[in-house]
Amino acid sequence: MDRLSQPSAHDAIGSGAIAGAMRDAAVRATAAVGVGAIAVIHAVDSVGKWTETRYIFWLYMLLVAGCIVTAAALLFHHSRAALLTAAGLATTVIVFYVLDRTVGLPDASGDIGNWVEPLGLASLVVEGFVVATGLGGFLAARRRA
Repeated sequence: MDRLSQPSAHDAIGSGAIAGAMRDAAVRATAAVGVGAIAVIHAVDSVGKWTETRYIFWLYMLLVAGCIVTAAALLFHHSRAALLTAAGLATTVIVFYVLDRTVGLPDASGDIGNWVEPLGLASLVVEGFVVATGLGGFLAARRRA
């Protein structure tokens, strides 16, 4: 084998850096899509909340805005905090879902025991993926740093 066809140490380092950057971009894009899905699910569900429980409607709108800001941070800033924020946002939504289905929220006890609502289940699945992706990406980036 001649010298031109053999990879050098520099090539190996460069390809490792490229692979790391690709992995980081994939994690951030996946988390951003997940956060966007959380926003869409809650925007769709908010229509009924306007007449049922107005403060939950406004909490949904705050969540949608937070999801948009978080998705932008994930896509346009190379920050581990954005990954942690995505995981925290999704965890918060899961906690409120569980509270809503177990003890109920103030002036909103109609969903107690309603664990199989399709939109709620879809939301839980997406939020679980965002928690896993955000925490996994955060921990992997922390190890590389």
